[in-house]
Amino acid sequence: MASLQFPISLETLDSSKKFNSFCYTRAASVVLNRVNAVKVSRFQSELPVDESLVEQNPDCSRLEIDKGSSGRKKVSKREVGLRSSSRKSKWVRKLENLFVNDGEFDVDYSVIKSDLSLEHCNDILKRLERSSDVKTLKFFEWMRSNGKLKCNVSAFSSVFRVLGRRENWDAAEKLIQEMVTEFGCELNYQVFNTLIYACSKLGRVEWGAKWFRMMLEHGVQPNVATFGMLMGLYQKDWNVEEAEFTFSRMRNFGIVCQSAYSAMITIYTRMNLYDRAEDIIGLIKEDGVRPNLDNWLVMINAYCQQGKVEAAELVLVSMKEAGFSPNIVAYNTLITGYGKASKMDAAHHLFLGIKKVGLEPDETTYRSMIEGWGRADNYKEADWYYKELKRLGYKPNSSNLYTLINLQAKHEDVEGAIRTLDDMQKIGCQYSSMLGTLLQAYEKAGRIDKVPFLLRGSLYQHVLVSRTSCSSLVMAYVKHCLVDDTMKVLREKQWKDPHFEDNLYHLLICSCKELGHLENAVTIYNQMPRHDGKPNMHIMCTMIDIYSIMDLFSEAEKVYVELKSSGIALDMIAYGIAVRMYVKAGSLEDACSVLDTMDKQEGIVPDIYMLRDMFRIYQKCGRLDKLKDLYYRILKTRVTWDQEMYNCVINCCSRALPIDEISEMFDQMLQRGFVPNTITFNVMLDVYGKAKLLKKARKLFLMAQKWDLVDTISYNTIIAAYGRNRDFKSMSSTVREMQFKGFSVSLEVYNSMLNAYGKESQMERFRSVLQRMKETSCASDHHTYNIMINIYGEQGWIDEVAGVLTELKECGLGPDLCSYNTLIKAYGIAGMVEDAVRLLREMRDNGIEPDKITYINLIAALRKNDEYLEAVKWSLWMKQMGL
Repeated sequence: MASLQFPISLETLDSSKKFNSFCYTRAASVVLNRVNAVKVSRFQSELPVDESLVEQNPDCSRLEIDKGSSGRKKVSKREVGLRSSSRKSKWVRKLENLFVNDGEFDVDYSVIKSDLSLEHCNDILKRLERSSDVKTLKFFEWMRSNGKLKCNVSAFSSVFRVLGRRENWDAAEKLIQEMVTEFGCELNYQVFNTLIYACSKLGRVEWGAKWFRMMLEHGVQPNVATFGMLMGLYQKDWNVEEAEFTFSRMRNFGIVCQSAYSAMITIYTRMNLYDRAEDIIGLIKEDGVRPNLDNWLVMINAYCQQGKVEAAELVLVSMKEAGFSPNIVAYNTLITGYGKASKMDAAHHLFLGIKKVGLEPDETTYRSMIEGWGRADNYKEADWYYKELKRLGYKPNSSNLYTLINLQAKHEDVEGAIRTLDDMQKIGCQYSSMLGTLLQAYEKAGRIDKVPFLLRGSLYQHVLVSRTSCSSLVMAYVKHCLVDDTMKVLREKQWKDPHFEDNLYHLLICSCKELGHLENAVTIYNQMPRHDGKPNMHIMCTMIDIYSIMDLFSEAEKVYVELKSSGIALDMIAYGIAVRMYVKAGSLEDACSVLDTMDKQEGIVPDIYMLRDMFRIYQKCGRLDKLKDLYYRILKTRVTWDQEMYNCVINCCSRALPIDEISEMFDQMLQRGFVPNTITFNVMLDVYGKAKLLKKARKLFLMAQKWDLVDTISYNTIIAAYGRNRDFKSMSSTVREMQFKGFSVSLEVYNSMLNAYGKESQMERFRSVLQRMKETSCASDHHTYNIMINIYGEQGWIDEVAGVLTELKECGLGPDLCSYNTLIKAYGIAGMVEDAVRLLREMRDNGIEPDKITYINLIAALRKNDEYLEAVKWSLWMKQMGL
């Protein structure tokens, strides 16, 4: 294996340290005490053994470790063989000659020789390791090149400390492999503990876990320090998975590390895994662990956090029985537990009992009592403990202040809330945090209207100069309909940022819209300032939407006209809002006009939602040319066709596109796995029926039945298709099937049957259908009467035509445009030209404007009855009318 080369950076070295004399005993003691104890919280114990103890007792038994937890043995025998003054002096003098001190502490490589002993090399390495990482790595490479690393674990340990500090984990990993494969070193826990210790100090959880697993893979048994450091590391990161793995290995090795049990309980408690925490508590007894103070405290805390105060009390009793003196932390933890369990009488009793056991309530005690009474909604008691806390010179924490301000909001203590805000200022709370706490408390209490009376002095001044705090306040006001207070703050604000102000007003108006407070949105809009006379497009678009929701279409149109005349280039969203406004107002032609304006503006690319709206509007307006143009335009773009897009285009363009195009589009939809909706099926049935493609129509109808997408309109459409194509057998069977499937025979079906039988002069069946309509009490509509007039007229049955006309007038419907057109045609067939001309005047008298068909039928009636001059006159009239 190639030797490992360490990159040496040109970093600044500490030149203040001079090498005057070197005491080997001192050096040894420095090495022995190099690793400091790991600092943990009061719910953790100190690391039970330090690195020097680990090195001294590599094979310490479980019993020896338990003894070591109560007190450490002083290490002094190791120095016995080092106190020969003559040998020491000789080595010190020799060592002095190996170093140079020209502003930097370093080895003089010009005098150092390759026959230097391993012991002396290691001493130099340790000395350099305390002075400079770079020079340590450089000397380590000298030792490598001079064969000083064979079975030299001590040298590797020094370098591992350096690599750990520098977080050069890859180099450390490679060095471990070299120790075994090239230098014949036997790995032990000291090697890995050195790296794990660095990880624990730096908080590197992943690498700590990796060294531990590598340790196990190499068959190295960890010691108690290994588990203490790892569990402390996992506790800082709340890493449950790694903590569980390490804890289980500790128990498998039969090692007892008291801090590991504490860490495991603390992690589970913090993660609300209380059952698992209790399992670890059970293992303490099962594994024969003698709990230390930290073990007792974390057990009490685990029970208190879940409100099991009875179990916590039993732990406290056991703690006292084990010989541990009363501890204020234990009492404070129990008070917290009583608060969570809503047992504040017990908490009060425990508070009074603290002095009886020779203790004094501390800052945490009072804080816990405030929180407990606050949770119990007892403002009087919480306020008393708060005042006592201040009287004793203690400071409340943020949680106490939050608890108190919530109680004062709920109990309507305005003066008390003002005092609490003052206290927040005194302890250095940020104004933004104070405002957030205040708003949250009074919103929760439903008394946000009291906030304007509480904002005063420097806090209110902060609101006026801070954009963020001002925004938070007015948003809260608007949410609770305090529009006057909102506008007052916005008028008095001192910050100047027109762009931010516009965005804030837009946000306020949008909030009113979402909350349904539309009148408030109008008030804010009317009172907001206008900067440089230029309107804000986003605000105006929102107002168009709001006025549309309020059905104030004239106001919405005014805003749109103002926006359009401002010279601001509208975007797609603005056009979309204007279109929806006109559609809702029923002004489809105006909506089309907006779309035309949008088409003329460059740079506007409609999205898929706008495209669907455009198709629907053009369809409702009968703009077949626009539908056709829009369809072929989007085919050239990269618009993604989804299921809804296919349904929309097919439904809207069925009359605008050739049947082959529609059919191909429908097939493409099916091939892409999209499912047509019922409307699309019905549209395609109508298209195929009118195109006399009965085979395709029948196949499509069966497909719709298979997917359970058939409705009454589907039957109406397929029956009309059969009737239109004189397939009376299929028409009759489909009517029976319709009834069998549970659908009532609709008026549309009856009309289709009447029209089909009548046009084929099958008058018996025609009368039979009319009879069935009477029997089923199916009332006729204009279409029914028009069919009857048309069929009777073509038969020349003018009396029947007159009867139908009388019935039409008596039922209250009266003739419509189609009725008059049909009557004119019938009178022409019957030779009643004068009556036909009279009908034209009657139409106008009834407010019905004749159309092209009216004049065509009238001219045909005149020609049929040899009234050519009159026919020519009416033809000229049509041309003048542009028909």
